[in-house]
Amino acid sequence: MSYLVPSEIAVQFSKSAQQKNAFTNTKLLVYSFLGGSYIALGGLLSLVVVGGMPGIAATNPGITKFLFGSLFPVGLILVVIGGAELFTSDCAVIPFGVFHKQLPVKSIFRVWSIVYLGNFIGALFVAYFIAFQTGILTADSWRNSTIKLAEHKIEACFWVTFIKGVVANWLVCMAVWISYSAKEIGGKILALWFPVMCFVVFGMEHSVANMFFFPTAMLLGAHISMYQFLIINLLPATLGNIVGGVVLVALPYWFMFNQQVKEVGIS
Repeated sequence: MSYLVPSEIAVQFSKSAQQKNAFTNTKLLVYSFLGGSYIALGGLLSLVVVGGMPGIAATNPGITKFLFGSLFPVGLILVVIGGAELFTSDCAVIPFGVFHKQLPVKSIFRVWSIVYLGNFIGALFVAYFIAFQTGILTADSWRNSTIKLAEHKIEACFWVTFIKGVVANWLVCMAVWISYSAKEIGGKILALWFPVMCFVVFGMEHSVANMFFFPTAMLLGAHISMYQFLIINLLPATLGNIVGGVVLVALPYWFMFNQQVKEVGIS
């Protein structure tokens, strides 16, 4: 068989939870810095390409949305294949291990807090040193596009942003889940690409991506306050991401395949 079936994916997911929890705090922080940086680089690639198409964006917005979504997955591909930690995927992986009684409940808070911080630092690093200091987004077309993206995100109410966060991480965690089924790198890339492309084209909210988009827009002159960034957008997006990963991925697949994981002696 050239790929793993869902019950076999569950076994690999369980092993991954234990491996992640085994990292020291320092190693977890370094790996998380890389994760935030990689997602930010995917976001930057999308901004550079789509920001140079204001005419197409005005007349054919569906095309630019698709291009944006098609390029953004490079971040998750770097995370999964290159190796890094991402808060959003850990919203499913770590609770999955806890549900199987492999990990203590406190591991959720340890891993999530360190990874969230590391992702934030990595995203800010790319925003300041690569997106801002290099000047690649300072020309009017790119600057306006970046600011417009961030300003649009703070127009939604708490509930809408929360729901968008749920959907975004449902798809991100499913991308990671099905990537475990692939035995070859090409299959992993395709498994990661399609769900992530979907959530971006849909306009959903990914907390780690927003750790890059908002600071970048603010550095470029967007009139967005820290309150708007952290409370109006990032808080509900993060809560939604948690619900999407825990409730829509970790919980149902634990329910479906708990017995299979026990049979291989992981829990």
